[in-house]
Amino acid sequence: MKNHPSRRKGYGKRRITIPNGLSFAALKLKRERDGDVSFDTAVIKRICDASGIDTEQILSAGEDAISGLIVAWYGEHRKRGGDPDPVADDLIAEALLEGERGSHKPGRA
Repeated sequence: MKNHPSRRKGYGKRRITIPNGLSFAALKLKRERDGDVSFDTAVIKRICDASGIDTEQILSAGEDAISGLIVAWYGEHRKRGGDPDPVADDLIAEALLEGERGSHKPGRA
């Protein structure tokens, strides 16, 4: 699976590997009261390790890098019949809205 390129930040396509048996639900995406999104970084570490990617580089690269990885994984998860995730759906809606109109308050798609 390849994460989507973010033309705004100049990220290229990168091949990621999801370890066998790792479900999207293991990420435990959650919308916090302040609008931020939290997730289990240990799951991201497992994906980065399996993909030969420096975890710290992804986590410190800004929200575009990590959201790109999460959205790409979610897209593949859904293509394979995986259950919807309302937080992931919200992230995608926000990204689309920002692409059309610029930044907005998180959680308000």
